[in-house]
Amino acid sequence: MTPVEHVVDGSTLRTRRAALAAFAEALSFPDYFGGNLDALYDCLTDLSWLPAVEHHVHWIHAEVLRRNDPDAFAGISEVLADAVAANPLLTVRVTA
Repeated sequence: MTPVEHVVDGSTLRTRRAALAAFAEALSFPDYFGGNLDALYDCLTDLSWLPAVEHHVHWIHAEVLRRNDPDAFAGISEVLADAVAANPLLTVRVTA
């Protein structure tokens, strides 16, 4: 099956909360998503509510969060890397 592309547009994401909400929207996270880094990891490593195919996440304009909340950017980036390592059906690309 064809991989599913998910784009997270970071052009207006200046806070951790906004960024997590954008990931939740882009990947249609279930209502139980807790809106924190642990919940982001849990959802990215499960994805059972989506088709069982490869999922490619592209976080564009990530520099906005990096510039406005470097700690949030670092935390989310770390979770993304950990989730990719744990989920063979997930890839993530981060671009400025």
